[in-house]
Amino acid sequence: MSDTITTDVPARLDRLPWSRWHWTVVIGLGTVWILDGLEVTIVGNLAPRLAEASAGLGITEAQVTGLAAALYVAGSCTGALLFGYLTDRFGRRKLFMITLAVYLAATAMTAVAFAPWWFFVFRFVTGLGIGGEYAAINSAVDELIPSSHRGRVDLAINGTYWLGAVGGALLSIVALNTNFLPADVGWRVSFALGVVLGLVILLVRRNVPESPRWLFIHGRDDEARRLVDEVERTVRDETGQGLSTVHDTIEIEQRETIGFLTIAKTVLTTYPKRTVLGLSLFIGQAFLYNAVTFGYASILTTFFDVDAAHTGYFYAVIAVGNFLGPVALGTLFDTLGRKPMIAGTYLASGILLFVTAWLFSQGVLSAVTMTICWTVVLFFASTGASSAYLTVSEIFPMETRAMAIAFFYAIGTALGGITGPLLFADLTSSGVVGDTVLAFCVGAAVMTAGGIVAIFFAVDAAGKGLESIAAPLTSRTKAGSAAAASA
Repeated sequence: MSDTITTDVPARLDRLPWSRWHWTVVIGLGTVWILDGLEVTIVGNLAPRLAEASAGLGITEAQVTGLAAALYVAGSCTGALLFGYLTDRFGRRKLFMITLAVYLAATAMTAVAFAPWWFFVFRFVTGLGIGGEYAAINSAVDELIPSSHRGRVDLAINGTYWLGAVGGALLSIVALNTNFLPADVGWRVSFALGVVLGLVILLVRRNVPESPRWLFIHGRDDEARRLVDEVERTVRDETGQGLSTVHDTIEIEQRETIGFLTIAKTVLTTYPKRTVLGLSLFIGQAFLYNAVTFGYASILTTFFDVDAAHTGYFYAVIAVGNFLGPVALGTLFDTLGRKPMIAGTYLASGILLFVTAWLFSQGVLSAVTMTICWTVVLFFASTGASSAYLTVSEIFPMETRAMAIAFFYAIGTALGGITGPLLFADLTSSGVVGDTVLAFCVGAAVMTAGGIVAIFFAVDAAGKGLESIAAPLTSRTKAGSAAAASA
């Protein structure tokens, strides 16, 4: 029989001042996005080298950018859904250790690939680990970070993907230079460096605890209280600050497991407006990013005569802009609020991409000025895309959090990895200005539509505890349930 308990654990976590303990959480969990950016960028930029006979793999460039990329996307979607469900059922910590282990093992196996089938298999498995990371990590981070910092921290963490992209772009330049490394060694070293970085993250991650919120929901309230007691002692010692007395409590009915149908019903029927919001945000950013980044190298080489070996430098500049957006604007999500910032970043990036398309159609851009335009567009787009992960992580009940992230991530990733190439590949590589302009306009239109949806459906979540934004399914607190039902 289920027990009903009253707990102050969420309020105690939310009122903590920022400390070194929180930095441990951020470094141990958040830096994994660097690995994803590194992975994707390295494979894309090393495709020509992998296709060379001297690389020792026996694979074509079309297979690297086509089949291998599709398998990575399929693995990411599968991993997000599989590990997202397991994260909600068995806990954040257990799964974020498993998903990182899967990534490390698969990347190591990719580095020693000796045949195409081996490369393909472990690109899929690498995707499994990365997709699982998105679900397990975002849910854990949001449940451990104080509500006053949740927006800026979540955005900055998701934005670190682009630090990995910068590293991947620059690393690929070295790996492609046979003066530094032989053709059959450089690409293997690139993957091996990802393993080394992952091992460092694993060492830090061992110190990150289970989410106390997950513990008390699943009948382990004594363990949750002991964990929060320990965290409070650590934070007091680190900051030298006293902690205010907490009066806010929540009453919940503890359950060890919650069925998949209950989770699905909650996301799709209990919160239909929030579901539309999540879909709009993820689809918008998927289309804009594919419109810009899928064919950036082809656009530079075709229209601006940039040497293919030098496109990595341009991509590094774009990636820096992507990283700076969430870092520079993240604080405003906690001060100005979610709705104006989500809608504003989506609308700004969409409108600016329309302007870029018009300038390109007029023939007034060079490789440098086109890159500047892309960088400005993606400064806002990256912030908006990061806010999509923040949004779906905080607007659904705790029992569904990882699965909700997985659901929306899988849809966005599938659209980006399947619809994107089908729609944009021919448009951006045809050599016809009008085709590339159309690609930009499609991406801009869908991103703008996401911003309009956010104006009407975005939730005012800044500075609020997760349980007040969406009451747990097991909540017996009338006020929290009523607030959730009205949203």
